[in-house]
Amino acid sequence: MWAHMQGHGSRFTVRVRVGAAFPRSITVGHRDRERDLHMAHSLRGFKSCGNEDEQRADESDAAGGNSDCGRKRCGTRTCSGRFPRARLFQCPAPQPLSALSTSPPHPTSKMSQVDAPSSDETTSQAEPSGNTFSLENILSGDHENIEHPTAPKEALTSAGGWDEETAHENVAQGFCVECEDQPAQIHCETCADSFCEVCFAAQHRKGTRKRHATRPLSGPHEKKSKTDSQEAAPATNGNAANGEAMHVDEAAAEDSDEELERAADEASSSKIDIVLSAQPTPGSSVGEWFVERSKYIPLRLTLQERKYLRLLEAALNVSEYTDKIDTIGFGLSKAKRIVHQIRELCAILSGLMLSADYKQGQELFQDRDFKSNEKFYQDIFELGRRHKIMNPDKMRSTYGKLIYILQDSQTPEVKDLLGFTCVKPIKTVYTVLEEHDALDLLRDDLVSVATKEIYSEGRTRREIQRDIKAKERAIETLAAKYARRGSLSEEEVRQCLYSIGDNHAFLRTNRDPCERMIAYLKQYFHPTQPGDSKSSLAIKNGKGGARLTHDHSKQYAYVLQSLTLWREILHDMFHLWTLAEQDLLNENVPYRLRDTGQGLNRVQAAPKTSRMMHAILNRAQRSIGSWVGSSVIHMGDHNVPNALMFIDKYSQVYRILLPICNTLAQIPRLAENPALRSYIDDEWGSPDGLARDILADFFRHGFDGSGAGNYFDAGSCIDGRLTSAWNWCSTLEKKRFFPVFLLTGFIGFDGDW
Repeated sequence: MWAHMQGHGSRFTVRVRVGAAFPRSITVGHRDRERDLHMAHSLRGFKSCGNEDEQRADESDAAGGNSDCGRKRCGTRTCSGRFPRARLFQCPAPQPLSALSTSPPHPTSKMSQVDAPSSDETTSQAEPSGNTFSLENILSGDHENIEHPTAPKEALTSAGGWDEETAHENVAQGFCVECEDQPAQIHCETCADSFCEVCFAAQHRKGTRKRHATRPLSGPHEKKSKTDSQEAAPATNGNAANGEAMHVDEAAAEDSDEELERAADEASSSKIDIVLSAQPTPGSSVGEWFVERSKYIPLRLTLQERKYLRLLEAALNVSEYTDKIDTIGFGLSKAKRIVHQIRELCAILSGLMLSADYKQGQELFQDRDFKSNEKFYQDIFELGRRHKIMNPDKMRSTYGKLIYILQDSQTPEVKDLLGFTCVKPIKTVYTVLEEHDALDLLRDDLVSVATKEIYSEGRTRREIQRDIKAKERAIETLAAKYARRGSLSEEEVRQCLYSIGDNHAFLRTNRDPCERMIAYLKQYFHPTQPGDSKSSLAIKNGKGGARLTHDHSKQYAYVLQSLTLWREILHDMFHLWTLAEQDLLNENVPYRLRDTGQGLNRVQAAPKTSRMMHAILNRAQRSIGSWVGSSVIHMGDHNVPNALMFIDKYSQVYRILLPICNTLAQIPRLAENPALRSYIDDEWGSPDGLARDILADFFRHGFDGSGAGNYFDAGSCIDGRLTSAWNWCSTLEKKRFFPVFLLTGFIGFDGDW
């Protein structure tokens, strides 16, 4: 930790560095010179007021009196007065300016004259090191080696900065120092820290860190032996001085399972990295592409399951679960409230089931025991989750309630009171085929024809009908070939193929708009040389609401990498959604109710989702080659409280881009009308000028770091880019080209397209 003060009249700017954090500047304005020095001593972390002094200060605060640090000789306001966190620092008694600049400070007032060291002894102790405690040395370049003569060594080593957390949990040996949940694979000799491959690439991406010396560590296959052996190993950080051993949470260690390791390998290995171009085309060899993809593709609902889905949605619509659970100051304990609400929801489902199917409903009411009907409730809740993943635009008001119910039902206390669990794994195409030993279906080259998306744009009706018949023949051929008598029927094989086709339809609606916007960016704008001011993408902080300052080339790269990242995220959205549900329903990862500025939200860490996002980010960075702006991914904080909010944010990308793409695609059709062509020529010169104006405005102000509720919550971070795009959508009505959107049939960014 270091501190540096610059004086400007009566104001001081104190720059503080704590650990490996970035320097932070605090401007402190005082009238009294000695108070400035007292603040500098506090920032240096010297001996704090004693416990008795702190207790007297607390009593003084409670009485509403003028609070001070408790010393008789210290007359400045500290601790709970002007500086609310000053008790965390070591606070020597203030001395006159002349005394501070020439000699060490006097010992504390409690020390008797007999115990106090003489001036000769003090001088002899300070001379060998040459680091006397004076104002000159505090402000010099060698200030890190200054030690207060009366401060104990343990206080000097354990004291933190003014904004440093007092409690710090050490990282387990053998794990990444950055994410703390993955085995370390690379050791940076310069940083003296060990990282996993994804975190190392993120932290050493540019600047002087790219030239750091590194050496490889053991691979992920030795993770288990390291975890077992590190329990007896002492901690290497601050706890080592106290003789405490590092405790490794076995549940947290098991959380870093093979799935996360495979995600990390996919991010770092080009051999098994499934990129967009690797998607098989009809007639080509499919290899293992569909096998890997089908692990996260939910199975399409059958007709009977859709009837149950309507019952679930009806029950969730009338439920007031979150209103009664996510609140403060209720009568019963939270666990009892949760159990009561879940039982009420199950009772509603049973009643609706009785009204829809009297015979099956009677079976539910026969024993009047929720535990005996555990499988029925698990199936009902599972098909709701499966339907939402396949159709992100459905269940918009009920899915959050459903996932919060299941999240609470996973806590051990609620499980004991409820008597059963409501959660079961999602039924995917891979699990169904694996159960019936039919995974070879996904390796058949005909599966690419049976599941392909048929486009109608720019094609004749005859060509479309030919593709439809070829697809139907392929489906029937595969259904007859891979059906298993008595176990896997032809209809179930068709259901699996239809589910893969649904995934392709999802990619076309959600991922393809990103690719179209990238194509528009490359078509209308040059990467480095703007033709004129209308073709320039340059933005300036404070102009037009922008939070960033980029020239044309930097903004071009910034937009390109943001769209590329969104494309990669949406390409793996089903995988991310599966991991998000695993994080949300993990009983070992609790949540806390917190006011995030947008009401009470469940703030919960999402280690698996965060890990996958870092792998996707690393893949996007490698595909582009350079990165502009911040690569911070918000997860489990006030910006993105939990994995549900994260998934909801990125499932809305197509709602932003698709209306813009549709409007741009219909501009040539509008220009065929003579009156509209005259309007376009008068305002923009040509249809291309109109398209360029729309794109330039979106690429400038849809990616300018704006849109947050305050100055600090937006910017160039990963989630801030999407916030800026939403902010641009909210201002569309004020744009001069808004009438063109209306002429193309635009009804809103939340409409049907």
